[in-house]
Amino acid sequence: MFGDFKDFKIINDINQFSYKSKKLNKNSKIIICVPNTLIYYFNKKLSSKFISLGAQNCHYSIQYGPFTGSVNSSMLKKAGAKYIILGHSENRFEGESNDLINKKIISSHAHNLNVIFCIGETISEKRNNKTFIVLRNQIKESIKKVKELNKIIIAYEPVWSIGTNKTPKTEELTKTIKFIKSEFKILLNTKKTPIVLYGGSVNYKNISLFSSISLLDGFLIGGASQSSKKFIDIVKNYYK
Repeated sequence: MFGDFKDFKIINDINQFSYKSKKLNKNSKIIICVPNTLIYYFNKKLSSKFISLGAQNCHYSIQYGPFTGSVNSSMLKKAGAKYIILGHSENRFEGESNDLINKKIISSHAHNLNVIFCIGETISEKRNNKTFIVLRNQIKESIKKVKELNKIIIAYEPVWSIGTNKTPKTEELTKTIKFIKSEFKILLNTKKTPIVLYGGSVNYKNISLFSSISLLDGFLIGGASQSSKKFIDIVKNYYK
């Protein structure tokens, strides 16, 4: 919950960097998920082959309905969103269940939105060696009956790492990413290997270490994305 219309400057700075940078290529993609109030405005001003816009959550209803104050995936799509973050730990903390996330994923796919699906364990679950159990259940229960698996991007964001400056060790993160990719294929009976991102206290200093993990496909950047300089420094160090 950050930003207003003047903050297009952040996206504009990232946009200018992306065009000048020789490190980005045709496969590089930057997705900026902004508050609903900014999607249409930013979409009208944005012209970049590297940057796409997304939303941060939605109501589960596929159709319009008597849900005062809510915004569904159809409305977000029409406003200009191409992606949507679902299952973020902050929303889970507010009571969002795997079943509700499942409904939101199905609704988002019905309106052709690509889903960035967040999973992750709490510190107590980690200490009790339940990380893999938690991740398995989140994948199994949230993606059941989902047909368009090619429109699912998984973001592994351990809850204990978000905003704490604590991150998994390289070996630990490698094992977790490998587990997620394997479990996704087993649980959903598919040969498709999912795109998996990491989120949690990512900054320009530790991004070089993360980039050594070949199984990792990208990152979900939180606080650092509020500053174009911090965000661009992360991109620069990732492509060193």
